[in-house]
Amino acid sequence: QVHVVESGGGSVQAGGSLSLSCAASGRSFSSSAMGWFRQAPGKEREFVATISWNGGTTYYADSVKGRFTISRNNANNTVYLHMNSLKPEDTAVYYCAAGQFPKLDPQYYYSWGQGTPVTVSS
Repeated sequence: QVHVVESGGGSVQAGGSLSLSCAASGRSFSSSAMGWFRQAPGKEREFVATISWNGGTTYYADSVKGRFTISRNNANNTVYLHMNSLKPEDTAVYYCAAGQFPKLDPQYYYSWGQGTPVTVSS
């Protein structure tokens, strides 16, 4: 079982940058795909980015391509989401999740963090 805890959320002005961290625990972290999802008030949870167990494969939502970067460090059991050129529409609670494969559908992830809020002001 993999347990994850997100951190790094906060408020930033449009055009700014913010980095999120997801600290994981559990023996299976190094063999688990990790994903970032986000949910704005009144909206469905949506895919943001995912990374394979060895970091060799990454996928991004079209809305964040070229602006966000997902990475992982299996030595310290942490996955990151580096967000640049932030837009007001990026405002949401961001969730880290662990799964067997780097899928885009949240239903295939079995361990979720508590979420960390990100607010981008115009």
